[in-house]
This record gives sequence, C-alpha cells and structure tokens, in this order.
Amino acid sequence: MKEKYYPWLLLSVTSLGVLLATLNLSTLNVALPEVVNHFHASGVASNWILLSYMLVNTIFILVFGKIADIFGRRGMYLFGLSEFTIVSFLCGFAPNVWVLILLRALQALGGALIITNTTPLITDAFPAKKLGTGLSINILVASIASLIGPVVGGFLVYHLGWRWVFWFNVPVGIVGVIWGFFTLRAVPGEAKGEKVDWLGNITAFFGLGGLILALSEVGVAGWLSFPVVAGVILFVVLAIFFFQIEKHAKFPMIDFSLFYDRPYAMANLATFFNSLARSSVVLLIALFYQVVDLENPFTAGLKVVPITIGVMIGSLIVGMLTAKYSARLLSTLGLFGTCIGMLILTWKIGIHASLFWISLGQLLIGIGTGVFQTPNTQSIMLTVPHERRGVANGIRSMLQNMGAVISTALSLMIVTSVLPLHLKKAIYSGAGAHLVQEDTHLIVTGYRIAFLMMLFLTLFAIAASFLRNTKKEGALKHPI
Repeated sequence: MKEKYYPWLLLSVTSLGVLLATLNLSTLNVALPEVVNHFHASGVASNWILLSYMLVNTIFILVFGKIADIFGRRGMYLFGLSEFTIVSFLCGFAPNVWVLILLRALQALGGALIITNTTPLITDAFPAKKLGTGLSINILVASIASLIGPVVGGFLVYHLGWRWVFWFNVPVGIVGVIWGFFTLRAVPGEAKGEKVDWLGNITAFFGLGGLILALSEVGVAGWLSFPVVAGVILFVVLAIFFFQIEKHAKFPMIDFSLFYDRPYAMANLATFFNSLARSSVVLLIALFYQVVDLENPFTAGLKVVPITIGVMIGSLIVGMLTAKYSARLLSTLGLFGTCIGMLILTWKIGIHASLFWISLGQLLIGIGTGVFQTPNTQSIMLTVPHERRGVANGIRSMLQNMGAVISTALSLMIVTSVLPLHLKKAIYSGAGAHLVQEDTHLIVTGYRIAFLMMLFLTLFAIAASFLRNTKKEGALKHPI
C-alpha cells in the first residue's frame, strides 16, 4: 500500500464507523414515538431509551481513549465496530423497554470505541497540511449520515416497523469491520506504562448519571421528588469527590494540565456549550411535527433534513478556509450562524408554524455547526503532544457527548415541565397523543422556552470561542 494513499484508505474505514454511529442516533430520534407506543413506555423510560446510550457513551469515550493510547487504536476500533453491529442486531429483538434500554447501554460501549479512535487515527495518518481536509470529510460523512438518518428512520419505522431502525445498522457494520481488518495498520500504543483511572471513571459515571436522572425525572415528578433530590445530591457530592481524585491520581481520567493552555481550554469549553445548545434540536423538531402537526415519522424525518444539509454546506465551506483563517475567527463565526438559527426557531415555532422559517432556522444552525466543528477540532488536536492525542480527543468527545446527553434531558425536561400530568407522556407519543387545542398551546410554550434556553447557551459558546486567545494564533505549525 503506497504511503500517499493510506490516509485516504484509512478515512474510508473511519467514515464507515462514523456513518454507523451517527445513523444510530439520527434514525432513533424520528422513530422514538413508535418505540414508545410499542412498549407503552412511561415518560421516564422514554427518556432513557436515548439517555442510556448517551450516558454510557460519554463516560467510556475517555476510558477507551486512554486504553487506545496504551495498547494501540486498530484493534480497539475494530472490536468496537464489531460489538456495535452485534448489539444493534439484538436491539431489534428486545422483549420490553428495559431490555432495550440495557442493550442501548451495551451498544454505547461499541460506539465509544468507534468515536474515541476515529479522530486520532485520522490525525496520525494525515500530514498537517491536509489534516483540515481529512477532518472536514469526516464531519461531512457524519453530516450525510445525519441527513439520511431521519429520512431512513422515518421510512423504515413507517413501512417495516421500529426494529428495522436497529437492523439497518448491521450491513454497514459488517462492511466496516471487513474493510477495516484488511486496511488499517497495526500501530503500537505510545503511552506504555500508563494505567486507566478506574476510580475516576466510576465516580464520573455515577455523578453524571445522578444529574441525568434528576433532569429526566423533574419534568414528571417535580423538583422536590426523591429521585430528583437524590440525583442532584449524588451529582454534587461525586463532582467534588471526582476533582479530588483527579487532583492526586498518577494517571488521571482527565489531564487537567492540558487546560493550562488557554486556546485548548477555550476550544473545549466552546465544544461543550455548542453541543449543549444544539444537540437536541433534531429530536425536538421531529417530535414537534409528529405531536403537534400529526405527521407520520417519514414526513417528520424529511422536515428535519435542513439542519444536516446545513452541516454539510458548512463543512464544505470551512474545509477550504482552515489553512487561511484562524480557528478563533471561523469557529466564532459559525456559532453566530447557530445563534441566528436558534433565534428564528424561538420566534417562529408554533401551531401551523411556517415550514420556511422552521427550515431556515435549522439550516442556519447546521451551517453554523459545520463551520464551527472542523477548525475547533483541529485546534484542539494540534495543540497537544502527539502521544496525548488519544486523551485529548477523548476529552473533546466526552465534553461533546456530555453536552448532548444533558441537552437531551434538559430540553425534554423544559418542554414537559409546563405540562399537566396527563400530558407529560404526550410529547413522546407522536400522532397518537390526541391533543386538544389548549394542550397544543401548552406544548408550544414549552418548545419556545427550550429554544430560548438553547439560544442563551449558544451565546456562552460564542464567548468561549472568541476568548480562546487574545493574541495571534501562532502556536501551531500552520495557521488554523
């Protein structure tokens, strides 16, 4: 295999993994009401169909990032792809909602192995001058998967049933494993002698789990209910404990010394706030069209396509600009686009909302996200030593996923918190909710509050991105 072709062959392998992991999330966002109705799931169980995957994936991204740095990335990536494919097949046979939730958690382990190794594999294979192109193509593939995911998910669940939303992942995974086995080079780990911080990881898992439990329960049970109070206390206590553990750990889960570098710290903070702001938009819009406008899953899937078209456009544009303009400028401009999109959704969401305005809002959020992600990721990966890239990417992915899981729980909590008890499950029931006009007005109010919250979170992301460096970004070998 000629050296000049290897980066592109490797990119074809990682693209299949990204395609698989992204399809898994985007198809289920549209299919959720059908899954909920099939199992007659409660509001809390409905939340955890999504949250179980996101929580486990978030924590184990860092665990596997360290393990990959120690033992090498090829075997870890291929094992993750194989495990994800097998569990996707089993998800379609789940006999009840709690078995499905457990399988989703197991599926998340494979997803974490895929995601934590993708960006470091690309970063190691591509020369610095072409890295921006490689990363932008990686994001473009994720964008295409996000684009076709809601449409494919809606089509499958509408014509074949919800089980095919999981079984559809299987052929993609099989092709990815076979192609990766013959293509990827075995590269030894570069952090020999280091160990996994199991105590830190377990503490983080249960701490974040407490927060997510509280957010998922508060919309149904109220702030003073036992699960909510217990979840908040668990989160606060374990967060304090976690920082003490990491402060004294020889091989910490999170290397806080990396955050002494201001551009690195601000880029990661921008990643978190951007993910916290925009991750639940597709889910909310897909549920909105099914609950309020009584659309079927396929039609609802078509109506969330603009956001992923926007990500594709933004990724293509920024791929040509990363070598000319700084990460600070490009990332901040991208977030401004997202901010305008959030403003439009907050203003225009409602009963019989104009498809043009809702689509425009999603398109701008997508373009802004596409412009933001590539230079911001490149900035993070190139400001750390080569042997720490697995850990750095793990932290970036963890913060992005943590933002996504909190965004999902928080936005659904806000929407349901304004509803009376008998309506709280209606958000997940699609066209089967049978709402009267007064009910619909309450749901719209919840949506407006949720999008307003996302708008303010985007402003925090803008501030973090802009403040990453007050001087000219000259620390890297080439401009980003």
